[in-house]
Amino acid sequence: MSLSDNPNTSSLIKAYNQMMSRVKDTIDNAEAHAIPTLQKAIEQAKKQALHLGEVTAEEADEIGNYIKRDINDAAEYLMESSHEFSEWLMLDIEIIEQKVLELFLSVADKTRVELEQFSHPNCKTDNMQQETTVYKSGEITGPGSLICTNCQQMIQFSTTGTIPECSQCKHTLFQRAEK
Repeated sequence: MSLSDNPNTSSLIKAYNQMMSRVKDTIDNAEAHAIPTLQKAIEQAKKQALHLGEVTAEEADEIGNYIKRDINDAAEYLMESSHEFSEWLMLDIEIIEQKVLELFLSVADKTRVELEQFSHPNCKTDNMQQETTVYKSGEITGPGSLICTNCQQMIQFSTTGTIPECSQCKHTLFQRAEK
């Protein structure tokens, strides 16, 4: 069963936040000479969630993919833009749950640094994130704004949540809103 079919989404949202917290802790507590990559930090968070019985292996994989997608999108925006993170979220920072915001900002900024290391002119990873990331109804996402790819209706998340169908056209595909 995928997360989009799971009736127990509130526990999965909690698992997303717990895994995000573990990713941040792994990165924050790493030795300066051995800072883990985002992927390694996510793998550690997945293993811990499985070990503690918080989620199934399939759920851990999906949540890990959602975290990576959300963090990479935020880091790419921070790397390519001189705009503030609040502009990427397209939300008033004051309405976002403080703990979720701190987790998201901390990991996104460290990931931005990691991505910048790969942005050398001769590096083949330059075009890795050039295409727009697609978000689907039923998936879990962190704070920010998404736009329906069909009718351009915006939905905003002030905390981690499950992506619904578009309230205007019932479409199920979204992308990050760009200011």
